[in-house]
Amino acid sequence: MKSKDNSMVVERYTVLDRTAHTIHAVAMLVLIITGLKIYAGWDLMSFHNARALHMIMVPALLAVNWILIPYNIFSSSEGGVQEKLAHFMDHYVFGPEDAKRLKAIILNFFGKGEYPAFTIYDEVSGHYKTKLHPLMKILIVLEGTAIFAIAVSGVVLYRLDWALFGLPIGSWVLSAGDLIAPSFGMSSLQFLRASHLLMTYWFIFELVVHVGILEFDPHVWKYHKAIFWSGKEDLSDAHYVEIVKPNPKHLPDRELWHDSSDTPSEVVKD
Repeated sequence: MKSKDNSMVVERYTVLDRTAHTIHAVAMLVLIITGLKIYAGWDLMSFHNARALHMIMVPALLAVNWILIPYNIFSSSEGGVQEKLAHFMDHYVFGPEDAKRLKAIILNFFGKGEYPAFTIYDEVSGHYKTKLHPLMKILIVLEGTAIFAIAVSGVVLYRLDWALFGLPIGSWVLSAGDLIAPSFGMSSLQFLRASHLLMTYWFIFELVVHVGILEFDPHVWKYHKAIFWSGKEDLSDAHYVEIVKPNPKHLPDRELWHDSSDTPSEVVKD
């Protein structure tokens, strides 16, 4: 929608999007801090409290990433399975257009060319074509893989014989670890513990890249406000924004021939 000052404000994130991102961010930070406390023995809280907080945040993180976020992605687009899949591919999968933008970003870093738009809004359909930085589309895949790996390894760190609905999940994880661990001269439990710690360091690295590098820019701070609070974006701010305009060839003839400067002539009476 356009306001009187010619701004174009649209909804970038729904309430569920903002809820999912906030829970994800809080859970991830708490898990990193409590996890390192458990591993390194930091003197900032008791072991009991750290473990309790860790166990509370685990289901919160998994529920957001494996239930709420997929629901938000596939419920945000209209149409059948094919349309929803196309929406997912355009918005969240790194493709040829993202590769071009990433190349332009790298060239811009060396002072060659302008920084390309990574927010692309289609004014015809009234929806975003994409709203993620190209590098974020790569990080999303890596993060999803890391969350799966840290969740699986965390099962046996919590309880070796952990079971779900009678299924011996803990034993299965240890057996899978036995297939890989000997190559590193480790037992299955040692390998899974090292993997769990390595994934923790990955999340710290990703946090630095995501917040400290990708968005360490005053023009991008508005996205922090949008994803945590307002959900809105003003597309009239041209930094990193491209708007796909309607094609005049598709307008009705009366619109093509209409001249907005024309004004009714006055009738002068004698």
